[in-house]
Amino acid sequence: MFVTGTSTATTKLKSSVSVSTVGAEAIEQSAPRSTAEIFRNIPGIRSESSGGEGNANIAVRGLPVASGGAKFLQLQEDGLPVMEFGDIAFGNSDIFLRSDFTLDRIEAIRGGSASTFTSNAPGGIINFISKTGDTAGGSVGVSRGLDYDNTRIDFDYGAPFAEQWQFNIGGFFRQGDGIRDAGYGTDKGGQLKANLTRLFDNGYVRLYGKYLNDRAAGYLPVPASVRGSDGSPNLGRLPGFDPGRDTLYSPNFRSDIGLDGNNGPRSTNLSDGMHPISRTLGAEAWFDLGNGWNLSEKFRIADNSGRFVSPFPVEVSDAATLAAAIGGGGAQLIQATGPQVGQAYSGLAVRTHLFNVAINDLGNVVNDLSVSREFGGDGRTLNLRMGYYTSRQTIDMDWTWDSYVQSLGRESRLLNVVDANGTSLSRGGLYAYGTPFWGDCCVTRSYDVRYDVNAPYVALTFDSGKFSVDGSLRYDMGDARGSYNGTAIAQNLDVNGDGVIQPVEQRVATVDTTNSRPVNYDWNYLSYSLGGNYLLTDDLGAFARISRGARANADRLLFGVVRDDGSVSTNEGVNVVRQAEAGLKWRRDGLSLFATAFSARTQEQNFEITSQRFFNRSYEAHGVELEASYRYQGFTVNGGLTWTDAEISRDQITPENTGNVPRRQADVVWQLTPSYRGDHYQFGVNLIGTTDAYTQDSNQLKMPGYTQVNLFGDYRVTDALTVALNVNNLFNTFGLTEAEEATIPANGIIRARSIAGRTTSISLRYDF
Repeated sequence: MFVTGTSTATTKLKSSVSVSTVGAEAIEQSAPRSTAEIFRNIPGIRSESSGGEGNANIAVRGLPVASGGAKFLQLQEDGLPVMEFGDIAFGNSDIFLRSDFTLDRIEAIRGGSASTFTSNAPGGIINFISKTGDTAGGSVGVSRGLDYDNTRIDFDYGAPFAEQWQFNIGGFFRQGDGIRDAGYGTDKGGQLKANLTRLFDNGYVRLYGKYLNDRAAGYLPVPASVRGSDGSPNLGRLPGFDPGRDTLYSPNFRSDIGLDGNNGPRSTNLSDGMHPISRTLGAEAWFDLGNGWNLSEKFRIADNSGRFVSPFPVEVSDAATLAAAIGGGGAQLIQATGPQVGQAYSGLAVRTHLFNVAINDLGNVVNDLSVSREFGGDGRTLNLRMGYYTSRQTIDMDWTWDSYVQSLGRESRLLNVVDANGTSLSRGGLYAYGTPFWGDCCVTRSYDVRYDVNAPYVALTFDSGKFSVDGSLRYDMGDARGSYNGTAIAQNLDVNGDGVIQPVEQRVATVDTTNSRPVNYDWNYLSYSLGGNYLLTDDLGAFARISRGARANADRLLFGVVRDDGSVSTNEGVNVVRQAEAGLKWRRDGLSLFATAFSARTQEQNFEITSQRFFNRSYEAHGVELEASYRYQGFTVNGGLTWTDAEISRDQITPENTGNVPRRQADVVWQLTPSYRGDHYQFGVNLIGTTDAYTQDSNQLKMPGYTQVNLFGDYRVTDALTVALNVNNLFNTFGLTEAEEATIPANGIIRARSIAGRTTSISLRYDF
């Protein structure tokens, strides 16, 4: 039975929406190295998982990823959103979400009634559903990287007790290197989850909690080589630097000393990387009230905070060119860290902006209360569901970015810029407080905004056995209240407090704390969804659906779209998505086939940090989504394919992009997982593929398509003990998920994120 994003629990064959379920075994088979890598095996989902443990870009059915995150898709945990908005800058939902042994399954819905059963997610919902201790049992496991230094321990146990009680507890802890070689341990932390359920004759009450405190490197684009033409590029590695294995994190670049959001002293350890801290408490209840009425209540409060710090390359050049660009003619680069401190450097160098963000508060409070009643009988039922959703999302962050120069290579060294007179313009590789290369326009900032959402909704479902039709309405009302502060340039500011104004302190970007600007706007929008399903036979069903939903814009409107009085225009505050889909579902004798044709029209206003650009566009997408599975004795194969024909139908800011394909949108993405299970063993392969895609909306430089091969196998030593081996990216395939450049630059170096190179791990699991 499927429960996410629908008015009543239903089977996949009888559902009038496109749904998928990913169980624990399927997750293990995909050999994921992060939460976002799991999503690549869900049809219709395009998950750019090259960012590491979080910060993934996730798209669904051609809906755009114009900036980052998962704007039109919502990640949920036990039926409630991890974040109200899926594209919070440096606060993507997947940063605060982890998969471990406590996970029972993942349910995903694409399009359809996602518009009316949650707010701000018209594209779909991916819901992590936890184990609740229905049956007694548990497991403990340890995994170890064979070609990378990482050790992880998982555990889970749940059971009924005292007749009407049950519980589940579990989590993980890991420590070591990430999937790229930073030269030091970038990953350290874990999470603990627990729930307690009291069963009653007519329902249940469940209390649950989670504590997450985890550090992992946040991988941003890095330099890569490109030769050939824009339409047929030859991508590869640079001398001494492999974009699939290496990173600009380095043991020679461990700290950043500068100013905080209040312009006081601040010291940041780069090993924080993506460092989410989340403390959540929640409650869930369901009761049969009699006379056909049911009550459902879900509540959660989350205290979320942390930090995001990662080096971003804004320019890659030879040492002489970069030194002259910063220090003038005759300037040179001198090594400031590493084994050759004080010596001149003459190789490739990187001008780096250190993305340093204090996540002061990303907390939220969410409640979803609904009542339902079923009418009728004799094979014909009418189900009515009425509910009210409310949430409060806080977004409180400080951006205090600094500029460095570092060498390009493994275990990169920081470089000082020394002018022709021998004066060092840098200190420990730091050449500017702020980002003067970007004009210091908008990356030293502070903001604290509260977003409140209230949404009543109603749904009707008629089911006659073979035929079902459902319709739902939702009316979202929201408001944003708060303030934000931009950048002020201070002259001759003694940042490190040593009493001497050094060259790097002569011009300092600070937060303009004296000029707070208000955020004060409201929004509202109506969503609807209407669909039907008809069982042509016991094995074959046909369905169709139309829907309208929307996504309210949040923090990405600040510093450019919000007016002086705190208001925003209606068109910029809310982006509307209209969708239609129709499909067939067939299942017989171990074979399942699902085919869906879809269409979507989208409005979008957004801001991209790395290019400093605002977007104001409309998009159209049409496509076909295929999903299949077959099981015969010990052999199983699962697969999916999504073909998408997408275009920018209107671009108000850059009209020449009209008619182009949205960047990073491939025509075809697919996945295939054949496996075989014997009496005491299992083995298989997971393939994930994509065709070509453009790096930018101008449709010049292409990212070639690729196929990633993951290998998995396990052997049951005893009934309780299992040893497993999995290999992610078996053939060390080099494949890009994004690139900053629109065309090949003169020096043949682009800045891009690639999938990680080959990583192999072995694990032991004991079930009891």
